Amino acid sequence: MILVFGKTGQVATEIARLAPEALCVGRDRVDLADPDACRDLVLDVAPSGIINAAAYTAVDRAEEDEALATRINGDAPASMAQAAARLGVPFVHISTDYVFDGAGEQPFTPEDPTAPLGVYGRSKLVGEQGVTAAGGAAAILRTSWVFSAHGNNFVKTMLRLGGDRDKLTVVADQIGGPTPARDIAAACLTMLDGLREDPGRAGLYHFAGAPDTSWAGFAREIMAQAGLACVVEDIPTSAYPTPARRPLNSRMDCAKLARFGLERPDWRAGLALVLAELGANT
Repeated sequence: MILVFGKTGQVATEIARLAPEALCVGRDRVDLADPDACRDLVLDVAPSGIINAAAYTAVDRAEEDEALATRINGDAPASMAQAAARLGVPFVHISTDYVFDGAGEQPFTPEDPTAPLGVYGRSKLVGEQGVTAAGGAAAILRTSWVFSAHGNNFVKTMLRLGGDRDKLTVVADQIGGPTPARDIAAACLTMLDGLREDPGRAGLYHFAGAPDTSWAGFAREIMAQAGLACVVEDIPTSAYPTPARRPLNSRMDCAKLARFGLERPDWRAGLALVLAELGANT
């Protein structure tokens, strides 16, 4: 049995759909702010593999609560990984492009130096370091710009605003790869199997949708596929200040995924599936 930390989040929801036999646990079962409880749950359940699809994802709020963000995003995954290593089972942990500073225009490789711009990225980096230090068969999957038909995300926000307004201003100087949660879920399951077959595949990986685009470009594709007449106007990040700094360059080199037979998904096809599920496509 696969143990999944996360129950109602975007990726956890999709894992439950793809692997209904998995045990997906939420806040009602374990408090992610209690790393020891996470470790104890792993040892009690003794699963055949573990996926951590849970996190403190409130990027702006994290700026005011670094201690909590670090416990959830840093200490808890480390405890999970230590328990997984103790049991000798594979562990897949989801991380983020926010561990980078977003400088330049070249895609970041898994081996590039990290330099988070804010608390969220720092807390996720602590998690990566803890998972790696645990020494088990663990793969860390950095991803970006996650969207689905569930929860709060950019696609659902654009659909809501685009249905009410004639024009929207959207940031155009942040570039990255929108990534369907369903594809992330499928990748996690594939990687779990791959680690079971060959623990030597442990390490850092990048997984993001293709082609790279801006938030404004993403918004325009949403409007086009949904048949909305709302016009998207480009603005710079400086025109939309937020408590936490966002990386301008979130391009990620995903070539290393070939070790698991994976490649970047086309986010436009994933968007069509999400809009169909929401009943919002033309």
